[in-house]
Amino acid sequence: MTIDIVPSPTTADDASADGSDRRQEATVDGRTVDVTAEPGQCLRTWLRDQGAYGVKKGCDGGDCGACTVIVDGEAVHSCVYPAHRAAGRDIVTVQGLGTPEHPHPVQEQFRRAAGFQCGFCTAGMVCTVASLPRVADPRTGEPVIDTADLDRTLKGSICRCTGYRSIDDAVHGRTNIDDRAGGVGSATGAPAAVGVVTGTVQYTMDVDPDELPAPLLYAAVVRSPHPHARVVRVDTARALDAPGVVTVLTRADAPQTVFSTAQHEIEADDPADTRVFDEYVRFVGQRVALVVAESQRDADRAARLVAVEYEVLPFNTDPELADHPDVIALHGPTSPGGGSVEGLADPTRNLVMELHSEVGDLQSALAASDIVEEREFHTHRVSHTALETHGSIAWRDAGGRFVVRSSTQVPFLVRRTLARVFGLDKDDVRVYTGRVGGGFGGKQEVLTEDLALLATMATGRPVRVEFSRKEVLTATTVRHPFRIRVRMGATADGTITGIGVDVRSNTGAYGNHGPGVMFHGVGESIAVYRAVAKRIDADVVYTNTVPSGAFRGYGLSQMIFAIESTVDELARRLGIDPLDFRRANLIGADDAMVAAHEEPDLLIGSYGLDECVSIVQDALARDRAADAAVLEPGWRMGEGSAVAMIATVPPRGHHAHVALRLDADGVVTLDVGTAEFGNGTSTVHQQIVATVLQSDTRRVRLRQSDSDLVPHDTGAFGSTGTVVAGRATHAAASALATMLRDRAAVLLSAPPAECILTGDRVVRGGSAVTLQEIAAAADDDVIEATGYWGGTPRSVAFNVQGFRVAVNEATGELRILRSIHAADAGVVVNPEQCRGQIEGGIAQGIGAALHEIVRVDDAGRVVSDILRQYHVPVFGDVPRSEISFARTSDVLGPLGAKSMSESPFNPIAPALASAIRDATGIRMTRTPFTRDRIHAAVVSRDADAGAEAGA
Repeated sequence: MTIDIVPSPTTADDASADGSDRRQEATVDGRTVDVTAEPGQCLRTWLRDQGAYGVKKGCDGGDCGACTVIVDGEAVHSCVYPAHRAAGRDIVTVQGLGTPEHPHPVQEQFRRAAGFQCGFCTAGMVCTVASLPRVADPRTGEPVIDTADLDRTLKGSICRCTGYRSIDDAVHGRTNIDDRAGGVGSATGAPAAVGVVTGTVQYTMDVDPDELPAPLLYAAVVRSPHPHARVVRVDTARALDAPGVVTVLTRADAPQTVFSTAQHEIEADDPADTRVFDEYVRFVGQRVALVVAESQRDADRAARLVAVEYEVLPFNTDPELADHPDVIALHGPTSPGGGSVEGLADPTRNLVMELHSEVGDLQSALAASDIVEEREFHTHRVSHTALETHGSIAWRDAGGRFVVRSSTQVPFLVRRTLARVFGLDKDDVRVYTGRVGGGFGGKQEVLTEDLALLATMATGRPVRVEFSRKEVLTATTVRHPFRIRVRMGATADGTITGIGVDVRSNTGAYGNHGPGVMFHGVGESIAVYRAVAKRIDADVVYTNTVPSGAFRGYGLSQMIFAIESTVDELARRLGIDPLDFRRANLIGADDAMVAAHEEPDLLIGSYGLDECVSIVQDALARDRAADAAVLEPGWRMGEGSAVAMIATVPPRGHHAHVALRLDADGVVTLDVGTAEFGNGTSTVHQQIVATVLQSDTRRVRLRQSDSDLVPHDTGAFGSTGTVVAGRATHAAASALATMLRDRAAVLLSAPPAECILTGDRVVRGGSAVTLQEIAAAADDDVIEATGYWGGTPRSVAFNVQGFRVAVNEATGELRILRSIHAADAGVVVNPEQCRGQIEGGIAQGIGAALHEIVRVDDAGRVVSDILRQYHVPVFGDVPRSEISFARTSDVLGPLGAKSMSESPFNPIAPALASAIRDATGIRMTRTPFTRDRIHAAVVSRDADAGAEAGA
């Protein structure tokens, strides 16, 4: 198989056959294009201007690889390649490699291997792999991709979703999907797979401006340089005089309705403390004004000309000082802005939320314990780093309705918020998504949609708001940093007696998600263990720092790090195997789940936790001696494990409506509200319908994530895509199946009970009628069924992670030798897809535990503002994990399924911490476990040991 790319014979030094100079032309995907680049323009922007929307914007700095194209046979990051250098070059984008009808061999390899999830990185990844050198296959002699050093050759291509195993499989030509398009239990490929690998599927910004109702405008945000200040005056005169500027919008032009950027079904779950533009800014990077211009270049340049006069105010970045009497209140009646914020526990003390709860008597339980462990843990800010940045395009359609195309996980909730903030009827706003390039909770917010709508209402024209990577890193949301004090006791025989936690969460300048993250975090992390006494003291505080928000695990990753590390320490101090200790204390299938409060609608719909523990314990026992035997001198080996439990739906309601219709061609169309951003719900919905109708997924058309399609959908967050929207889909499919059998019974003159759905027909004995014939017989009668699910009662999913690591005590370097993960996902709808979700969670967890850190200086400014300062795991950083599933079937989920999107992330940090503890004797209590921190801890340990020896 030959997959070489042949460059055009025209080069920068060539002249045309007739002797004329052709150096100002380039070949782009086989088309000759004039190169008329603007000064300083990068190749990525120029290519997208030519309609090459397969070239993605991910980082702006040559760090992520999403924009990779092939120039004269070599892969380049087009965001750092000057556009003027395209002259005389042959440029191939992912769309030029192949087409959906005739894909390039590498594109087909990625499709067969399911080498993507959200797919935003895939276009660049495919181009990178297609340009790799070829070597002769030793078996066939055919040229194949040189895979000798993929750690190096793929280090410039980031994938945030997959964990890289499926990408490695794609490079090696392995097949992971089943092209028979089967239902539940099959490794069916994603419906958008061909579009993703060929770069033809449309993400948020992949809209041809010519298709909009008026010329597109572009926006740039003016942001605060201060952590706390009053906006005294905004002088827009110079900006308005700048070329291309249409308008500059400030607080005077915006509604003053308060809202939360966080989006939940129940709006009161989050404090309403935000305005489109506020008189007061409370963190560095907060929006102050919006410049709208004819081009992005014009908008960006003019934004620097907006002069803002500030009254600088005192600020606080330390969460431990937030409720000190001398620290200024950021919101509420004593804040500079006055007024109050609904939902705050105590605005005068910067307290967003407090929780104090106890079952049993913790003090007595600990006093009666043979051993008590007390530790303080700290977790840090992490960026979601979805490769598609936050962005929206708004316009007004021919009927006068406002339309917002957004990169969001929650289109229906965004519509509700926009309607309320701008005083519009909900029916006058439509919000929808294309394909979304990653989310991880970061797109469960309103961060760009209100700006785009405001600008469209002011100008009457379509407006695009697209954040740069720097804006995402410094001015959107991060994972909540936690300080956690744990007290835990046990008897000598290994029974946990009591668990107490004292927790403080830093929500940053605004309270979005603060209460929910705290409440959820202290819930399942503690409820997974039996103990006669449990106590929770927790609060959430404001600081003048970048806002925190929803992040994969929703508080559980922070809390599980502390709880599991303490459990592990107790086991080691008692001389009990940590997994045996857990097995003795974990809740059983019939136990009530109690943190320090009981949630009545939460139950164990299936129980595979014991099986998951055994799987990891058995796997860690294998090859232990072999791994130890090959360690180099100076390296010490250790093993660690952790368990995690997560509720599969947020509490207090999560709703999904679905519609399923038989079309004239005998194919069914499925309308769902949930968005696809790598969570795999598109495939799951099709598989559920295919299973119920005894058909295959090729006979299920899918339309999704559009507020016009169904009455309501709370959104794709809280691991709900399968268990809530999936149940609604199952209900609709079951109802349609009954309708089809009833209709067929009339045509076949047979009892409905004897009519059997199969493929594209209904059979009864030796007779059959096709679905197309059933549709034709209905005349103008629409054969349609609807489904609904409200998200309660709720079940739980379980995960257990094990690591074997090696630590070089002389340098602090850590290597992961083995990664084992066992999951109870109920009936696994799609084994390949679910495995990918777990691997992606492990990879993101490894990044958060070892590398990634959002660094904030003493003035509250995020200083890790480009990707090269923020170490997202790349191909060589992530081990190939051993994934296993418990054999369970959930009584609540559709066809026995449970969720598995967020939960694999949660046990990663504590399992790594315990492996480091096993190797070195050091308990790491602060994430991330960077190389310098491990080395410093070893030095400190040795110094303490030396001091004791000297004494």
